This record gives sequence, C-alpha cells and structure tokens, in this order.
Amino acid sequence: MRILTSTTPEISVTPLWVAEHSLPARSTDPLPSHVDCAVIGGGYTGLAAARETAARGRSTLVLEADGVGSGCSGRNGGQVAHSIKPTLQGMSERYGSDLARRIYQEGFAAMTHLRELAGEAGADIGWTPSGCYYGAHTPRHFQRIRHEAEHQPSGLQQRVTIVTRAEQSSEIDSDFYHGGVVYHDDASVHPMRLLLRLLFRARAAGATVIDHCPVTGLRGAGTGYELQTPRGIVRAGKVLIATNGYSGALSPWHRRRVIPIGSYQIATAPLGVERVRSLIPQGRNVVDTRRVVVYFRPSPDGTRIVFGGRAALSETDPLAVVPRLRAMLAQIFPSLRSAAIAHTWAGTVAFTFDKIAHLGRRDGVYFCMGYCGSGVPTAPYFGMRIGQQMAGSTEGATALDGLEFPTRPFYSGAPWFLAPSIGCYRMLDILGI
Repeated sequence: MRILTSTTPEISVTPLWVAEHSLPARSTDPLPSHVDCAVIGGGYTGLAAARETAARGRSTLVLEADGVGSGCSGRNGGQVAHSIKPTLQGMSERYGSDLARRIYQEGFAAMTHLRELAGEAGADIGWTPSGCYYGAHTPRHFQRIRHEAEHQPSGLQQRVTIVTRAEQSSEIDSDFYHGGVVYHDDASVHPMRLLLRLLFRARAAGATVIDHCPVTGLRGAGTGYELQTPRGIVRAGKVLIATNGYSGALSPWHRRRVIPIGSYQIATAPLGVERVRSLIPQGRNVVDTRRVVVYFRPSPDGTRIVFGGRAALSETDPLAVVPRLRAMLAQIFPSLRSAAIAHTWAGTVAFTFDKIAHLGRRDGVYFCMGYCGSGVPTAPYFGMRIGQQMAGSTEGATALDGLEFPTRPFYSGAPWFLAPSIGCYRMLDILGI
C-alpha cells in the first residue's frame, strides 16, 4: 500500500521486509477438530514451538489471527544481540549468583541457536555477522560503557573493541556520538526471511499453520481445551499462548504481565551501496545509550538505511511519525535531512516488569513471551524450548523456568504509565543524565 500526500510523497506503509517478499498464500487447510498441541500466534515463537511438537510426533496446529508476518516477527529491525537486559549484579541480588549466571548464559544460547539455524542447508535468513556499534550520546555515557566493556563478568565476556571519539569515523560518519563500543558477535537478519524459514520448518515437521483465524475463546474441557474460532471449535490436549506484544483479552492473566510498546521504523529510498557504506563503514548495526531507544542498520542489500525508535506512544498511523523519525535520523546523519523516505511501519514489542522473558505454564496453559525488544534471537530460541517442554522433552529446560512472572497493581494491559515515563526519559536523555 502506498499513500501520496503533499508532505509524505509516495511513502509505503508496508514494511520493507514484507515488500521484498512474496508471502505465502492464505491457508486453505481445513480446521481440524482435534489436535495434540494448539499454538496461538504464528510468529517466531509459535512457529518454533510448533516445529518441536510436530517433530516429536504430536499433531500440531498453529492459529494466526492475521496474515503471516503481520505481527512484530515481520516488523522488527532484524538486529541480533545478547538479549538479557538486567545486569548480572542485579540478577544476582534477586536470584543468587548461580541462577543469575545461568540466566545470562541463555542470551548467548539464543544467539548460538539462531547462528546455527542460519547455517542449515537451504536456509537464507539474511544472516550478516557484522557486529554492532554501541554509541555514547554523552561523554559521561562513554565512560560508563567503556568501564562496562573493560570489566565484563568473568566467563561471560563478549568480544568488544572500545572506540574513542577520535577513532569513531571508522565506524560511523557522524559527530553525534562521543565514542562507543563495538560488539563483534552481534549480527543482523532479514526479518521476513527468518519468519518464512521458521514457517517452512514447522510445516516440514508436520504442523498445520492456519492464518486469518483468530482464537476468540479458550476454556478447559475434560483433559484438554476448547479453542473457539470463527471457523469452528478445535479441541487440543495442550495449548501454547505465543502472542507476545499482541496479547489481548483471550488471557487477561498474561495481558497483565506484558507491556505493549510501539516501535516505529522508516527505510530510506535507495541511496546506493557506496553512500550507505560511507555512513556506516563497517556495515554494522548501531544503537546508542539513550533511554528512549534508537536503532538503525544498513538494509540487507546495503542500499538503504533502516532507522527505528520509540517515536510515539500510541500512534497507529505510521505516516504520522515520519517527521519525528526523519528528524531523529538527521540528528545523527545531517546529510540525510532531505533523503527520501520510501517505507514506514510500526510493530508492537512486549516488555515485562522485570525486563526478562518468561515461559512456562499457568493453569495447564503454556506461554512464552515478553522479549523486551530483543525477540529476534530470543523468540525462536525460547519458542523451541517451550515446544520441547510441551512434547515432554528434557531438552526444553531453561534457567527461566519457575521464575515469578510479575505484574503491578491496577495494571490490566493498557500501559497508562508509558506517557509520563517516556516523557521523563526523553528529558533525561536531553540533559545527558
């Protein structure tokens, strides 16, 4: 879909990743009356889980409310990084040092799993192991991330290089940052290629994937469950809720524990490989130290800049955030102030109150969600693990099993506190605190 206005000439609201691929035709499979395992949500998590249950001989059905790639699995930035957000010290104080280290290691396991998936025969997920430049938006922040890089936890180190501001031109053609740190093991993928690969793996294992079929009701029935859909009722022995940032009224308990946050992106019109390389010489992902997240990268073909961030709180029209995103982009790359924008889109990520993903069972229903903006490596990995758990395999054990999944009083799934919180964060970013 392309929209033409006087201020946003011919900007597509289709994500770049989707525009570059012919999506699978809408499913015509008949709705089964009974399956061993039903998965609600056809993104990275649900498809990875379905592959595991189907491969172990369980009849498996994935139900996706919309089309393939309509959720954040087709709308993310494609960046791959170690994905456990709390510090090791903070987790040690909460869980003890042994469990904290094992939780921290799950972030590395997720990256390894995705790297191995990219190396499978026939896989083409756009894997680009170019690393990430973590830019400091103030001198104080440079000193902090430099100290963190020089004092990584023993046995949990990442390969890093500290880059001073004087050396920074080798990483980024911008004076906005005050130096930074290169994380060499980070990578990027093409989000839709990854989704299509997971879809292929699930179907090849024997899972049935039906899109445009929302689950409107879920209730226990005997030794299993009944799932109500517009196409009829499905009975399932086991059920997984894998809806992440799109969790709704179907399960109020889960909805109270994830915070849906909009993430917005733009992609420039083709700039040419040489110009993009002049802006980001090593072709890396780039993120920075601001609390209000900014992230960008070259497109997989190296001809565009794909730029994202928290440009709005609850805007549903991605065209409305183009001016803010363009200004954020120009703040870092002034030469792109007048660059044409070809695509804009939005997706919804799910944060948790403890900033850790959660998986497990409640009242017999399995769940896996809350990737805190790092779902590219973690959703396929933890989806695999929860699928193994559903199939009764000991391979599915993780360090996150049994962790309390917290919520807050008076929270029902509508994050009323985001506006004042992000407003405060923006002010702290401006002040450099």
